[in-house]
Amino acid sequence: MKLTIRDVATMINVSERTIYRWIDLEVIPAYRINEQWRFNRAELLAWATARRLNVSSDLLLEPETLGSATPSFTETLSAGGVFYRVAGADKASALRAVVELSKLPDDVDRNWVFEMLLARESLESTGIGDGIAIPHVRYPIALHTPKPLLMLCFLEQSVEFGAIDGQPVRDLFCLLSPTIRGHLALLSRLAFVLRDPRFKDAVLREASRDEIFQEAKRVEAGFVPAPVTIEAT
Repeated sequence: MKLTIRDVATMINVSERTIYRWIDLEVIPAYRINEQWRFNRAELLAWATARRLNVSSDLLLEPETLGSATPSFTETLSAGGVFYRVAGADKASALRAVVELSKLPDDVDRNWVFEMLLARESLESTGIGDGIAIPHVRYPIALHTPKPLLMLCFLEQSVEFGAIDGQPVRDLFCLLSPTIRGHLALLSRLAFVLRDPRFKDAVLREASRDEIFQEAKRVEAGFVPAPVTIEAT
């Protein structure tokens, strides 16, 4: 969800002038998008909790159905899709191309999603090594979408990504989630699947969609999900 200055002022019970002052001091997580300030709900909650601020219960609400099961890794990848020969001469243009290919609802601001991905990369690269990166936001995006999407994009050319092993990146798993719980669960499942040599090999050699999904189903058949907990600190 894209929270506005007014939303945040109401949820934290301060004036809009105070929010603007915090932005000027760079003490509150905010993003300048299309000439307007926007806030991520989960990031704002973490920030307010760390400072022991009294917040409205509205900030704690997640746009998710309680008790609903997180889709499987294979289902989420199928929903997001596998794409080949994706354009991009550098990290920013590659991420832009990925967002444009995403199957997001029409009412979602794709430029906002792109800016959020760039903001996450400015903190620390999501390049995990071996030419693979997992672009996602620092906290899950509360999007107006009924289900999470995991895209696998094979870039037309490798790009510098600031990966942990210093190698350029060619394979991007991009995760876009509507909820915190689903986001954490799917990141965990992706990490598990990427530890499987056969699945990882299929990704690195840009195997066919059918082979990638077959390998994903095989690995996930042996996956026992660990419970996901969210703790406020």
